[in-house]
Amino acid sequence: MERKNKKAFSNFFERFSAFVTQGTGSNAGFMIALILLLSCTVAGLVFHFSDGWKWAISIGTSMITFIMVFVLQKAQNKDSLAIQLKLNELLAAHELASNRLVNVEDMTEEELKVIHKYYSKLSEFALKENELQSSHSIDGSHELKHIKDEIEEELKKKSGN
Repeated sequence: MERKNKKAFSNFFERFSAFVTQGTGSNAGFMIALILLLSCTVAGLVFHFSDGWKWAISIGTSMITFIMVFVLQKAQNKDSLAIQLKLNELLAAHELASNRLVNVEDMTEEELKVIHKYYSKLSEFALKENELQSSHSIDGSHELKHIKDEIEEELKKKSGN
């Protein structure tokens, strides 16, 4: 029963997050925010920007901001995961692509920098080769073996293997 409640809450939060994200990112959401801002300004004029008014506005905006951080982060995490899955599928489906890059987002920043260095060297190689349309992968062509060996060695050092 408890597991069912967690799943129901998770689904509710996911739907709520998507709804709020779409709503706040729309023209109507902007207009509502603008109307609220103008209303608060008018209320401030009526209450002569009293300490009570300032306190209420401060608390209200802080609570909305705090909640929006979590709602927007939830939506962004879902979108990011969906994009990563699509990219992983493209890599896995392309016969010349390196499958090592599937789930590259799980690597450490240092490991990513090593792979970035490889692609920088690959770019230099492609310019010298004067064939910008040819395909080179981490696992491809033998002409790049010395570069790959350097990268492999550096990755082993970074990952502690």
